[in-house]
Amino acid sequence: MSSVDEMGISGKQTGTWFTELAAPYYILTEAGYEVVFASPEGGAAPIDLLSMKAPFTTEYTERFFNDPVAMFAAQNTRKLREIDYSTFDALFVPGGYGLIWDLASDSYAIKMIRDFYESDRPVAMVCHAPAILRDIKLSNGEYLVNGVDLTGFKNAEDSEIELLHHLLFSLEDELKGRGANYISKANWEANVVEDGALMTGQSPASAPPLAEALKARLAA
Repeated sequence: MSSVDEMGISGKQTGTWFTELAAPYYILTEAGYEVVFASPEGGAAPIDLLSMKAPFTTEYTERFFNDPVAMFAAQNTRKLREIDYSTFDALFVPGGYGLIWDLASDSYAIKMIRDFYESDRPVAMVCHAPAILRDIKLSNGEYLVNGVDLTGFKNAEDSEIELLHHLLFSLEDELKGRGANYISKANWEANVVEDGALMTGQSPASAPPLAEALKARLAA
């Protein structure tokens, strides 16, 4: 999760998009997996306030909000740099705009994703989370996304909610520029793209099917 709650100097509140945290949490924990929340700064990781209001709430967010254990976990995230991620089987990165300001340029997060990918452990990323892939290079010096099928939040989706001009960079443009085969569907539609260890989802609606795909991958 991101530790950032503001979109640059715009003053607009942000953080993690709630259903992209809540859906995978329940889908994975109910399948018997332990889920650990982490963020660059640890402690309370901000939730995007807009994602806590209708029409963006879901059955998963309602359940999470009323679940004291889940809420405690989100308010007491582990500090990312203090986690030995070699002991984990998979990584799931929820979206939200906050991560563009911290995780996308966090050297530890970048190394962690590369290490998961190169050891063929699943890396699932939804909505804006694939923006973190922009600067990740493999051990051979190639960009991780070069020639890889993936998706993520579209320019058209950012523009529809009038936020594209507030962002540090465009996920779609940057990943295409690094050689990614960017695959999208209609705005806000569920869309999951898998290519090797990398599993990506386009929009908030993609969080449940992406988590289900990860659950199936871990059970295989």
